[in-house]
Amino acid sequence: MPPRLVPEPPAISARAIGLVALGGAAGTTARYLLTELLPTPGAAVVTLLINVTGAFLLGLLVEVLGRLPAAPSGAEALRLLLGTGLLGGFTTYSALALETVAADSVATSLLYSTATLVLGLAAAAAGMASARRPR
Repeated sequence: MPPRLVPEPPAISARAIGLVALGGAAGTTARYLLTELLPTPGAAVVTLLINVTGAFLLGLLVEVLGRLPAAPSGAEALRLLLGTGLLGGFTTYSALALETVAADSVATSLLYSTATLVLGLAAAAAGMASARRPR
């Protein structure tokens, strides 16, 4: 039998699925509550704030987890719970895409999508940088 050219994917454990599901439920609930409670001129503004905040927090989390001592299972559990689950559920690409397409003009669509990308990148970098600051 010839050797496999494509590595087998890692096994997915019930624990990992549970961590992602738990974090995702909390993240989507937080996003829903914010969209209902924040008085803003439109849903797109809330989505922009949520996505930029989520990018900052994910940058912070990635940097903090990268600094943890060699405890891969603990760091991996936190990454799954907080990164993939909580922040993955909190931020939302689908709402970004829908609000970009539904904007009242091409200029608004371009401004919104560009602002989300640029501010999200800056927020992720700021999150990482703030985790690197000496305390």
